[in-house]
Amino acid sequence: MEKSCSLLVYFDKGTPAIANEIKEALEGNDVEAKVDAMKKAIMLLLNGETLPQLFITIVRYVLPSEDHTVQKLLLLYLEIIEKRDARGMVLPEMILICQNLRNNLQHPNEYIRGVTLRFLCRLNEVEIIEPLIPSVLANLEHRHQYIRRNAILAVMAIYKLPHGEQLLVDAPEMIEKVLATEQDQSAKRNAFLMLFTCAQERAINYLLTHVDKVSEWGELLQMVVLELIRKVCRTNKAEKGRYIKIIISLLTVPSSAVVYECAGTLVSLSSAPTAITAAANTYCQLLSSQSDNNVKLIVLDRLTELKSAHKEIMVNLIMDVLRAVSSPNLDIRRKTLDIVLELITPRNINEVVLTLKKEVMKTQSGELEKNGEYRQMLIQAIHSCAIKFPEVASTVVHLLMDFLGDSNVASAMDVVVFVREIIESNPKLRVSIITRLLDTFYQIRAARVCSCALWIIGEYCLSLSEVESGITTIKQCLGDLPFYTDAEEGESADSSKKPQQVDSITVSSKRPAILADGTYATQSAASETAFSPPTVVQGSLSSGNLRSLLLSGDFFLGAVVSCTLTKLILRYEEVQSSKVEVNKASTQALLIIVSIIQLGQSSFLSHPIDNDSHDRIVLCIRLLCNTGDQVRKIWLQSCRESFVKMLSDKQLRETAEIKAKAQISFAQPDDLIDFYHLKSRKGMSQLELEDEVQDDLKRATGEFIQDGDSANKLNRILQLTGFSDPVYAEACVTVHHYDIVLDVTVINRTKETLQNLCLELATMGDLKLVDRPQNYTLAPESSKQIKANIKVSSTETGVIFGNIVYETSKVFERTVVVLNDIHIDIMDYISPAVCGDAAFRTMWAEFEWENKVAVNTVIQDEKEFLDHIIKSTNMKCLTGPSALEGECGFLAANLYAKSVFGEDALVNISIEKQADAKLSGYIRIRSKTQGIALSLGDKITLKQKGSG
Repeated sequence: MEKSCSLLVYFDKGTPAIANEIKEALEGNDVEAKVDAMKKAIMLLLNGETLPQLFITIVRYVLPSEDHTVQKLLLLYLEIIEKRDARGMVLPEMILICQNLRNNLQHPNEYIRGVTLRFLCRLNEVEIIEPLIPSVLANLEHRHQYIRRNAILAVMAIYKLPHGEQLLVDAPEMIEKVLATEQDQSAKRNAFLMLFTCAQERAINYLLTHVDKVSEWGELLQMVVLELIRKVCRTNKAEKGRYIKIIISLLTVPSSAVVYECAGTLVSLSSAPTAITAAANTYCQLLSSQSDNNVKLIVLDRLTELKSAHKEIMVNLIMDVLRAVSSPNLDIRRKTLDIVLELITPRNINEVVLTLKKEVMKTQSGELEKNGEYRQMLIQAIHSCAIKFPEVASTVVHLLMDFLGDSNVASAMDVVVFVREIIESNPKLRVSIITRLLDTFYQIRAARVCSCALWIIGEYCLSLSEVESGITTIKQCLGDLPFYTDAEEGESADSSKKPQQVDSITVSSKRPAILADGTYATQSAASETAFSPPTVVQGSLSSGNLRSLLLSGDFFLGAVVSCTLTKLILRYEEVQSSKVEVNKASTQALLIIVSIIQLGQSSFLSHPIDNDSHDRIVLCIRLLCNTGDQVRKIWLQSCRESFVKMLSDKQLRETAEIKAKAQISFAQPDDLIDFYHLKSRKGMSQLELEDEVQDDLKRATGEFIQDGDSANKLNRILQLTGFSDPVYAEACVTVHHYDIVLDVTVINRTKETLQNLCLELATMGDLKLVDRPQNYTLAPESSKQIKANIKVSSTETGVIFGNIVYETSKVFERTVVVLNDIHIDIMDYISPAVCGDAAFRTMWAEFEWENKVAVNTVIQDEKEFLDHIIKSTNMKCLTGPSALEGECGFLAANLYAKSVFGEDALVNISIEKQADAKLSGYIRIRSKTQGIALSLGDKITLKQKGSG
């Protein structure tokens, strides 16, 4: 076995050439030079140098030194030098240091005694320690607590040596007496730790004898008591009833560290509602009392674990958890809201929503940084609440609509998406929502938010007054027509041919400029503003957001405006009896739509209208000029039907996931259930009875059954060598989040003893070996279990390869057996996840790594190929089932997954069925890191050809 190292010091370079310099410095009288020389000697030894010539020099010139720093370095030197020869015997010269150590243990200076006692804790040579035992025991009664606490640790270390019990037969009894009389808390803690480690029964007896005073003990001792309780209760579960009482008594101590450990111990030992409630209350108190953000995040993690296992208990504490949103840290707020949203019930929904509304109103003050991001989180939380409990939607929707014009576009987008979903799911709120939306529409400044709001206006303005108000609002936000004059266009065309000249007052070129109120206008040399600032007309603006966005060149929004006006006119024809009014409104709408095309085709703006937007606007013109019943049905009914279907699909997916989780079966129908708490249990406390009931429930649901481990282990076994090789090896690969454990079984199939057998491994990719290879001796036909740990630093397909090297008595050359490669699959590190469409598009635009894989498969059905890719890549399909229905020869879908390191993996599949029934197209993978993009591409290339 490789020798364990108790001291690590970084040293860049070391050479034995300076050994003579070290020796000269040690022989001199300069203390500073001795200190520097000792440090160099220690670092050389740690880097593999032996320096045998220095030992006698150090014994002669360093041992007698009275300087504390030199003495400390001397002990470090003695700790790391080799004290045994090749036969395992202690070197004779080691006897020279025994007298020095004895003198130090009797030294009048407390520091020298203390550090020497600490040195003995790391000394494993019994031959050196045995003469020092009387001096060590004498220090147990020293007047200074620093010496007593280190003497106790030294006694514990000696007692734990292979033959330590023979050297200190009565050590537990002595330490127990020390524990009874000791007053120093640290020394008392060390004494109890010694009993806990070496004589557990004595520690338990002492604890139960002083059970009433445990809450008065020091923090350090209480932490060891909790550790003892955990260890005892794991080995003897029947005894945990009386220990839980001790834990509950410690929940009231002033130390936060002890209280936190108590809560964790309580949860690990008991499932009783009383115990879980006490632990949850403790975590909530820590959450509100601690100022350190790291502590709060850790406590929130513990509450998340409690929520998963004991949701019904955590529901009663939802308001206590929600108080954590008062923290200015966004991570704490996000974790708190995630916990709260899963604990909402009809009983507490009103309180939660009221708190969230107050928090939203606080973000309007603008005093804190990142208010926009926090507001977005709150809006998303309120959105979730309103979808789960529609009755609260009316109390929050009008409040949130004030934020449609928020400067944070993501926050405003969340609001408008929330309004779009609520207006469909709550028919009673439609009139009030439309009225409020039309009143606040002029405040919207983001093009994406405007587009969604216009869709809502076009779909849900149903009555005559609503349709008229919708048309009027759009006209006011577009302003006067045309959008530009011929003189301005000519001026803009001329300026494109001339060099631009800019001064402090005028601008020679024609371009949009931002006015004081945030709207857009134009500037030229003749006139500083071609459009006057917007004026208020009956509570709204005469020209504003839509005009500004169109003048900035956003013609997709122009297409949305055209479609919205078209829908409103078509509906106006149904609700307005006067043909004259219908024709008048239709003419005005056509004028606006034509003006948008005219603006896009002019040289007034720097770039013309795109073809898609142009075709869509032209379609609106044709539709208004000649409307058929079939087209009218598509525009006025089919769009909303598609939206309703999208919402129903979303709800069905969520319901299916909940049902799937609820239907997981842990036990077979004919399994025997043994109700332990119905047996004779006299003298049990209420807490113990509750604990037994919870255990019975776990047995009934099969949570105690661990029958899949052996089968899973067999599935993870890989053969590393052939059956004809003299050494057979196979590995069980266990993949954790951040490391891989290889449990390699090596079998000697020969009749000879294999010497210096070594498992040599190497890696490719972002994998790193943690352990150094060790040599073993393997008897004939015997086996050996060798474990290897490999650190994983990123999500990437890696390869582990290596050899088994050994020697035999007959063959003096080393024999090498090459091992099969172990491929670490990226699928072990990614899992299906869900994200919104907007978030998917944002990440798709931001991520720089893309891997494009051409479709090459024998599968001829588009949906079958999609299902095969989903199964092969362990990803989640974000495209709804309704969007994949029908047979059109084309298929496009988005897939998403998340790695254990928090990395996102995005996949887009676009395929087409050719005339010969074969599928063609591309699979695009995007990620933030190169490893995921390449590894997923390789996986898809390997798996896409067949359905197997």
